[in-house]
Amino acid sequence: MKYRRFGKTGFMTSEISLGTWQLGSKWGDEFNTENAMKTLQAAVDSGINLFDTADIYQDKLSEPAIGEFLNGENGWNKLHPEKKVFVVTKMGRDLNPHVAEGYNEENLRFFVDRSRKAQKVDALDLTLLHCPPTSVFSDKKVFAVLDALKAEGKIKHYGVSIEKVEEGLAALEHNISAIEVIFNMFRLKPAEELFKKCAEKDVAIIVRVPLASGLLSGKFNASTTFGPQDHRSYNRNGEAFDKGETFSGVDYMTGVATAEQLKAELGTDNLAGTALRWILMHPEVSVVIPGASRPEQVTSNIAASELPALTDEQMATVQRIYDEKIRPLVHHLW
Repeated sequence: MKYRRFGKTGFMTSEISLGTWQLGSKWGDEFNTENAMKTLQAAVDSGINLFDTADIYQDKLSEPAIGEFLNGENGWNKLHPEKKVFVVTKMGRDLNPHVAEGYNEENLRFFVDRSRKAQKVDALDLTLLHCPPTSVFSDKKVFAVLDALKAEGKIKHYGVSIEKVEEGLAALEHNISAIEVIFNMFRLKPAEELFKKCAEKDVAIIVRVPLASGLLSGKFNASTTFGPQDHRSYNRNGEAFDKGETFSGVDYMTGVATAEQLKAELGTDNLAGTALRWILMHPEVSVVIPGASRPEQVTSNIAASELPALTDEQMATVQRIYDEKIRPLVHHLW
């Protein structure tokens, strides 16, 4: 496993870590605690030292599973303090309605205290506002609350998870430590300006949805089906939340065809690994957090770290295919 500096926190994180949106089961399936624990164990055994979670993941079961695994009676962090796992915790999406006014001091304190309890810790390593309405990123009162929580020792660092580049640029005006953003072969826009600005301010970049909800695995086709509770079935047009979270906002059939083109022109049958390695070619990226619903997927994900660097020609190929097939459809949206 290779490690990268996690911005101004100084923490050295495994460059491929673990996203836990589907920890313990596939999206929409019943949560399996045993499988979740085995997946987390596979991650730390592989050298992963960062978990990304949210208070709402897996019907609020993902976060306490992580808390038990790391900080329970025989938790990993207790048994291996020299290999402590850093936890990224997103909060805010539990608001109903999910509106800017909900990001007030009372709610933010409630979310932080609830996550501290779930994770069995006194202080959260890093908490992120979980893709709030755009106006929140410019609200000084919100970040003043986060500063207070940090001063009180309830959070060690804070940052934001964003949908749009403009939101990240606004957030950089505050004392954030990290930005989590969608970035992949179907979403190139963050690399144009946001990455440079983050590097200038020593803000860590966490890359989520690195495989465009599986499209960049190169394993889907026109006949692939998804369960009714899987967001890849019910959120393709943003019916439940921002459609950019599902297939990176790319039309499914366009994505399937473009993935096949990428496989052919890059000369690989391992598009998933190549897609992850492509992200790691960007030095501003601190960590990539592909998800895993079972231990075997962890092993598959981290293998990308050992793949050879993409050539200049391959990088240019990705850019050209994006410009031709994807840019006109999504670039202006996020």
